[in-house]
Amino acid sequence: MKCTDRFHPSIDDFRHSFHRDRDRIIHCSSFRRLEYKTQVFINYEGDYFRTRLTHSLEVSQIARTIVRELGLNEALAESIALAHDLGHTPFGHVGGDELDRVIKDGFSENGFEHNFQSYRVVTKLEKRYKDFDGLNLTFATLEGILKHSYPYKKSFLTEWFEETFELDKHPSLEAMVVDKADEIAYISHDIDDGVKYNLIDFETLKESSLVNEVIKEVKKDGLSEEDKLFRYRFSSLLIAKLVISLIEESKKNGIENRRILCKTIPASEKLPINYGTELNKEIKELKKILHQRLYKHPKILRKMYAGKNCIQNLFYAFTKEPRLMPEEFYKRCENEKVYRVAADFIAGMSDRYAMKMYHEIYGITL
Repeated sequence: MKCTDRFHPSIDDFRHSFHRDRDRIIHCSSFRRLEYKTQVFINYEGDYFRTRLTHSLEVSQIARTIVRELGLNEALAESIALAHDLGHTPFGHVGGDELDRVIKDGFSENGFEHNFQSYRVVTKLEKRYKDFDGLNLTFATLEGILKHSYPYKKSFLTEWFEETFELDKHPSLEAMVVDKADEIAYISHDIDDGVKYNLIDFETLKESSLVNEVIKEVKKDGLSEEDKLFRYRFSSLLIAKLVISLIEESKKNGIENRRILCKTIPASEKLPINYGTELNKEIKELKKILHQRLYKHPKILRKMYAGKNCIQNLFYAFTKEPRLMPEEFYKRCENEKVYRVAADFIAGMSDRYAMKMYHEIYGITL
């Protein structure tokens, strides 16, 4: 398939194919639900916390900046960025991990994987057309949603996926940019949220050489760590440092003004979209610190543990008594595996809807 091909005919208008993809994603129900899906911090704890929606918007903004400088397709990158988290469950990664566990525990070895769920959302679960399911997005956007940056060899994917998407190859350069923009966005905003709510401090973050470099740049503006503006300037300069490095290093790899390339780069080849070697090491060091000192903070672990129990018990309830689900999902159980229908229903929930449903079924408030 060509990058701009769709699986179903589509009426052309004044928009480019990838602009239509973007518009279809923004107007779909699953995109709106991202407003109340946890990124890392459950958003009812504070209005400042990022959600899956604000994260997706930040990823899109960063990706557009990078592809514009590299002469790549901005609309394609924007479409992939806005859709890349549509398949995430409530309660962040812990929700997806728990849904994967309960499916594999007695139902199927093919558990739950959020990239593939995002693909299912835009090709099956969203209903916008009379004659077929999904949003009817272009091949390039679907490939970017499914693969992100790397080959996507999964045991649960059929031969059709292997032949259609050539899963042993990297996706488009635009998809690779989105993957890096995702990393830049969550590193910077997790630090911002964590410091804002006293879950981590800059003294702890100074264990990272990258953080120390950025702090020195902030202090050149005459700001101290006690200043309210310090945190804002830190986030801005951290993003700028990573974006500039990514652009400069990628230009060295000769990818400027390349036409859209899908399923063409073998897995054996080095990713052409990347940071410099030293910065790559510093990013890995910082991510390790965040994992140990922020994501495992007791306040976060308690909320995620509650969310995990919510996912687990909702899944058990729906698979035992499918009539607890809305009619459209219950009817699907006549022709589909009940565990997969339950997983689709749960994955599409917002945090607050999942908690509301949990309370209705079990009489317990999280």
